[in-house]
Amino acid sequence: MSGIYLHIPFCKQACHYCDFHFSTSLRKKEALVAALCTEIRLRKDELNGPVETIYFGGGTPSLLTAAELTKIFDCIYTEFTVSEEAEITLEANPDDLSEMKLEQLAASPINRLSIGVQSFFEKDLRLMNRAHDAAEAHRSIEMAKRYFSNISIDLIYGIPDMGLSRWQQNVETALALGVPHLSCYALTVEPKTALKSFIEKGVVAPVDDVLAQQHHAWLLERTERSGFENYEFSNFGLPGFHSRNNMAYWQGKPYLGVGPSAHSYSGTQRSWNVANNAIYLKKIAGGILPLERENLSLIDRYNEYVMTRLRTAKGISLSEISEAFGARHREYLEQQAQQHLVANRLERVGEALRVTRAGKFLSDGIASDLFLIDLKG
Repeated sequence: MSGIYLHIPFCKQACHYCDFHFSTSLRKKEALVAALCTEIRLRKDELNGPVETIYFGGGTPSLLTAAELTKIFDCIYTEFTVSEEAEITLEANPDDLSEMKLEQLAASPINRLSIGVQSFFEKDLRLMNRAHDAAEAHRSIEMAKRYFSNISIDLIYGIPDMGLSRWQQNVETALALGVPHLSCYALTVEPKTALKSFIEKGVVAPVDDVLAQQHHAWLLERTERSGFENYEFSNFGLPGFHSRNNMAYWQGKPYLGVGPSAHSYSGTQRSWNVANNAIYLKKIAGGILPLERENLSLIDRYNEYVMTRLRTAKGISLSEISEAFGARHREYLEQQAQQHLVANRLERVGEALRVTRAGKFLSDGIASDLFLIDLKG
């Protein structure tokens, strides 16, 4: 199994919390689409086996026209073997999802939408500088359901001044709309973002980690009661609606990242494209891949395995650790895990180490305790 990720680096306006690579100028969008296709052709030999997932991320992929999407799909289907059952996701903003747009998307190979709602409250949307309003969020989901059965929506918790009640109303609204998948993320304050500047100047209250943890704990309990499975820390899906793209990433499957700033992974090597549209276009025009590569050491691969698997419901497989990395790595892992087992932040179920409900919000910190630097000597 392999996947393709396409980074579409354009947005109508900049969200205050976002540190992803994008441009608010759409002048080079057509040229960028042509360059994406050229990169695909240049890298067609980097994936083995059929493509099982295709994911349009960004940026705002819903800014692509039907003709631009067709051009990209024609290139992908020419250069790769794509499974007939492939999951093909497009991230979309509510303000882009008109009836005509949804008809065009439904007529394409796309079979899954990820809608960036973030909140159903105007106060939150204004703070984040989102391009849509609450009415558009509701309307876009109701319309999308007429064209797609596989829909996910993004929600953000831990927003400054968002009390538990407002977060609960956000989740209840999402559940009432009948979408089968939720991706819920804690707001993080990234360097060089408008949000960080506002907080430093006292314009916006700091993020309250304790409140964010309360939001997350309530989210776990409420989604479970509605039949959702928390198959990865931030992702909640009804049975049959888990994101195959998300799970491929957390299970260490290979994927090809196309476009400015996109990352790729082969299992033993990572690569990443330059996060600059002009340089990307110039390099691709010259037939040069605008990327850097890094070969992953055994320790790198072990640490990455620990970090990704610990975020999933299945957890870390001790037998896989033994097979892939050797007995010493397993022994080290079990030794480091002991403190968290005693504290009920981890549990052992057969050959698996999994975070408990009490440990979920702390999973990144737990993973860092399980990392290793060197086992020599």
